[in-house]
Amino acid sequence: MKPKLLFPYWCRYLGWGLVIAHVPMSIIGRANGMINPLDQPAANAALFTGEHLFFICTSLVTALGLFIVAFSREKLEDEQIWQIRLDSLRWAIFVNYFILIASLIFIYDIAHILELNLWVPLIFFIIRFRWVIFRLNRSLSREG
Repeated sequence: MKPKLLFPYWCRYLGWGLVIAHVPMSIIGRANGMINPLDQPAANAALFTGEHLFFICTSLVTALGLFIVAFSREKLEDEQIWQIRLDSLRWAIFVNYFILIASLIFIYDIAHILELNLWVPLIFFIIRFRWVIFRLNRSLSREG
């Protein structure tokens, strides 16, 4: 079975580079007085200000990096990897909706829910997928 709609294996490193690039970008932005526009009251928040554009850029860089990492091929793509990928994606959606529903009920500040909803599925997918692959490799190395 040939994997479809996945990035090449080397793109994983590009994705991690984008995710890591978010850290110095955020530090530089906060040092220059650029704060998260979601932290501002709604009356004072304006679209397309320097702070808002900076927030959009850093969020897009991180989201794109996480997306590339999550959907890059493995060195060996087989049916088992596809099954693990599908199961991890299902768990990521379950966790995301659980957190989304809980945050809608218990959190008053709705602006931060959007930011949370952007990161949680990709981060949880990557963590679970890597964890299952790690456990599978460890069990195979014990057998051989």
